[in-house]
Amino acid sequence: MTGAEIMAVVGFGMAVFGTLFGVWKYLDGKLTAARADTDAVARELAAHRLHVAETYITKQGMRETTEQIMEAIHGVKTAVDHMTIRVDRIVENQAKPRARVG
Repeated sequence: MTGAEIMAVVGFGMAVFGTLFGVWKYLDGKLTAARADTDAVARELAAHRLHVAETYITKQGMRETTEQIMEAIHGVKTAVDHMTIRVDRIVENQAKPRARVG
């Protein structure tokens, strides 16, 4: 092999290596960007999970709250029933107007 042929083979090898290296760097850049996007999505998901955990109520908490509300409503209903009975007694105990004979 002559020096020119060796140089041609080495040049071709360098061109192939350079092309492969360029493709590898391109794909690595795309994967790195995708990985950064994935990390951002993971952070947003973690923040949303924390928000949900802090904001929303559990099923047990909902049951307890519902029971408290129902007890309060029952108390109001009892008070209204007693008031109705008292008003009925007042009306019954009022003097009945006398019929005028005239």
